[in-house]
Amino acid sequence: MNPTSSVAPKVVLELKSALFHGFQSFNQLKYIHARLIRTGFNQNNYLINILLKYTLNNFNNPNYAKLIFNQTQSPNIFLYNTMIRGLVANNCFQQSSEYFHLMREKGFLPNNFTFPFLLKSCARLMDFELGVKAHGLVVKCGFDYDVFVKTGLVCFYVKCGFLEDAHQVFDDIPEKNVVSWTAIMTGYIDFGKFKEAIELFRRSLGTGLRPDSFTIVPVLLACSRIGDVKSGEWIHRYVVEMGMGRNVFVNTGLIDMYAKCGKMEKAREVFDEMVEKDVVSWSAMIQGYASNGLPKEALELFYVMQGENVRPDCYSMVGVLSACARLGALEVGEWASKLMDVNEFLSNAVLGTALIDMYAKCGRMVSAWEIFTQMTVKDRVIWNAVISGLAMHGHVKSAFCCFGQVEKLGIKPDGNTFMGLLCGCTHAGLVDDGRKYFHSMNTLYFLEPMIEHYGCMVDLLGRAGLLDEAHSLIESMPMKANSVIWGALLSGCRLHRDTKLAEHVLKQLIELEPWNSGNYVLLSNIYASNNKWDDSEKIRSSMNERRMQKIPAYSWIEIDGIIHEFLVGDTYHPISEKIYTKLGELSKELREAGYVPKTEYVLFDIDEEEKEHFVGCHSEKLALAFGLLSTKPSDVIRIIKNLRICGDCHTFFKLISKITEREIILRDNNRFHCFLKGSCSCGDYW
Repeated sequence: MNPTSSVAPKVVLELKSALFHGFQSFNQLKYIHARLIRTGFNQNNYLINILLKYTLNNFNNPNYAKLIFNQTQSPNIFLYNTMIRGLVANNCFQQSSEYFHLMREKGFLPNNFTFPFLLKSCARLMDFELGVKAHGLVVKCGFDYDVFVKTGLVCFYVKCGFLEDAHQVFDDIPEKNVVSWTAIMTGYIDFGKFKEAIELFRRSLGTGLRPDSFTIVPVLLACSRIGDVKSGEWIHRYVVEMGMGRNVFVNTGLIDMYAKCGKMEKAREVFDEMVEKDVVSWSAMIQGYASNGLPKEALELFYVMQGENVRPDCYSMVGVLSACARLGALEVGEWASKLMDVNEFLSNAVLGTALIDMYAKCGRMVSAWEIFTQMTVKDRVIWNAVISGLAMHGHVKSAFCCFGQVEKLGIKPDGNTFMGLLCGCTHAGLVDDGRKYFHSMNTLYFLEPMIEHYGCMVDLLGRAGLLDEAHSLIESMPMKANSVIWGALLSGCRLHRDTKLAEHVLKQLIELEPWNSGNYVLLSNIYASNNKWDDSEKIRSSMNERRMQKIPAYSWIEIDGIIHEFLVGDTYHPISEKIYTKLGELSKELREAGYVPKTEYVLFDIDEEEKEHFVGCHSEKLALAFGLLSTKPSDVIRIIKNLRICGDCHTFFKLISKITEREIILRDNNRFHCFLKGSCSCGDYW
């Protein structure tokens, strides 16, 4: 049908009006398309191109776009380019490549609008052969000096794993723009070459380039990955000088960088100065607090976020649940998790893992298991979380069974899987099983044990009294032992009172971290427990000379969604007087039952009466007394301690659970202790 002179201008006017004002709906677009067909304008490539762009870019309907294109009898290069570009925008990379091949079959040569999107398809499909052919065409067609085409080649080679080729293409770009610089920097970051990426950024500034947020944010990521806070601070100053201090993406990148470098005060400064904050900014701060051992601050900020009516996303929720896990704040964790739909947890491995971990670390392994069973997809991360949770609670056989299921399902275990298994062996004192799993990592699963796995084995052997074997294992490690490894052996020495080996271990620890007061305190403990008070006094004098202080022991207990914190000898709590009265009553009952405080856990050479006073004021005992005062007899008492519980407190809690007939769950920095009717889940493996 040929277009009539009376109708044609009207149709063209309608289409131009729609183009100017935009189509109100997809049905309106189809109506205009039908008008074109009826009036014979459906072969007008200019008008068809307009329809294709709206179909692909505004309504994201590649199937309808293909229908329009396939009805076109003589498509030109512009239509092919629109299809290739639109299909890439809709993640239809294979179809985009097919239209390129069709274009070549029709005899069309690609141009500078074709190559960038074709190369993006090649990169996403990892189609190296087609990408290299496209590179050849770039040269033949004379586009090898086009900055956009060459940038597309840089991205293609980077994504396919050829960084040197990407850099060679980058060097050949005569006039590099911000996109090409960003492409090569991102490439280096993807390859883990973070220092080189930061140096490239410095070079780019030397050329007079003015970077945008898409350049600065990846470079800040590179700084965070290697802990280069100095470069991060330099970039921060540059951002302020260039007037980019109000850019929400850059500020969020700065927050993330400072948080991952452990500079939470600097991160908070950036956050507080932000005029506009999106959910990503809030999430970066909350996760930063949680990952830097500041769980209370993470929850406080989350409450502020709620007051601002900002709905939590996956990342902020993971930070909140992590903070709750650290504090044992079960009620807060359950309240926070209800702010999101339960299906989001069950379908998202990251969220599901965080919820499982929170329940496990708050002593509710049954709830953690229920979430695990409901997860729609159980990947390795999910299995690792439940294995670690079971091991943490002393359900070691169940953890072993889960590992068997992992093998049956064909899921390859990783280092975290074995960390859970080895920790379970450590908690239960299963030396033979620990040896078996440790050695199977390399022999059966081709996994090189990391320093964390060696740490678990040293801890396991040390607890079992196999100190020589533990020491030999450290000496045979392929990497240099860190403070955690030597600290694990030192704990074993303390447990079995091997002061000779402990002195050797301490020398290693002081060399590694002379500022850490804990090393001195542990040796002082060993001397004190063997009544070597003069040696203990020398250690304490050395600490005083260096003005070192012992890391304070904190205990937390959650009552009605509020977290209460206690220190040894704490008198700051509003009902402190009642707490000490209750503690006195408990001590009296225990003495009548034959309990005698184990004063060997006190560091100082003072008389027995004073020793008993210090032992009786340990933070976990204060938290327990407060819990007994503030909860119903049927409630489970949950307490978290940042350091390891001492032997006296362990005995004290066992007897209190028997006398009061209360279930008490205490998690220290090492394991769970579930006290019920005078017994403990850790099996008295002390």
